[in-house]
Amino acid sequence: MSSLARRRTTDYAVKAISTGFAALSLVLLAWILWTLLSRGLPALGPHVFTNITAPPGAGGGLLNAIVGSLIQIGVALVIGTPIGLMCGTFLAENGRGTQIGNVVRFVNDVLLSAPSILIGLFVYQLLVVPFGGFSGWAGSIALAILVIPVVVRTTEDMLALVPIGLREAAFALGAPQWKVVTFITWRAARAGIVTGILLALARAAGETAPLLFTSLGNNGWSLNMSAPMASLPIAIYQYAASPFEDWVALAWAGALIITVGVLTLNVLSRLVLAKMK
Repeated sequence: MSSLARRRTTDYAVKAISTGFAALSLVLLAWILWTLLSRGLPALGPHVFTNITAPPGAGGGLLNAIVGSLIQIGVALVIGTPIGLMCGTFLAENGRGTQIGNVVRFVNDVLLSAPSILIGLFVYQLLVVPFGGFSGWAGSIALAILVIPVVVRTTEDMLALVPIGLREAAFALGAPQWKVVTFITWRAARAGIVTGILLALARAAGETAPLLFTSLGNNGWSLNMSAPMASLPIAIYQYAASPFEDWVALAWAGALIITVGVLTLNVLSRLVLAKMK
């Protein structure tokens, strides 16, 4: 076999293997979505969004879990987004080639790849044990720690793509660095930064492990952030292993709600990125 024929054979083989694995991934994704739709859609109804958790057979819903998740995720974004934005800006504008920049970047990469259950255990020792109980604040802090590295990475990468000429033109006009950052580089990179925040939101929305050690869950209606608070991932975790059929159905409904929400956020982030380019 000639060298050209061997290269062509290798090329065809690699393409066939790549196509096969891509098709397998699509089949698995379609299978998962079909399972969620077939199990979750029949369980969806007005009671899921209007009733709180109730005893088996009493027609309970997921209102308390949905509201608890929205509150904890909202607080996590309020805490994590500014920290991640400022840290990513520092790395892009002042941390290039510096020792502290390399250390911060390394720590951020570790946080980005760390298992979420370790974050939950860390916050458990930091906030739950010293204060004597689980709370919504602890759950929000755990989710904020998961949000920060995603925002840091995307902010740094997007700011690094801003042409240096924009910065030089602003400096030449006498603008201080804080104005250059806020009015020039942030505006130029706003599409990527918003996308990173949406992706961080999507990651935090589906996390269960950190909340098991922090906010724990609550079967009743509670807006008290200083007490255990319900959340949708925890409700799914608890109901899925239940022997009661109506609770298992609620678990499928909750899983469908989270999946649709995460997919919507991912699609929305791509639309925002495409629209702002």
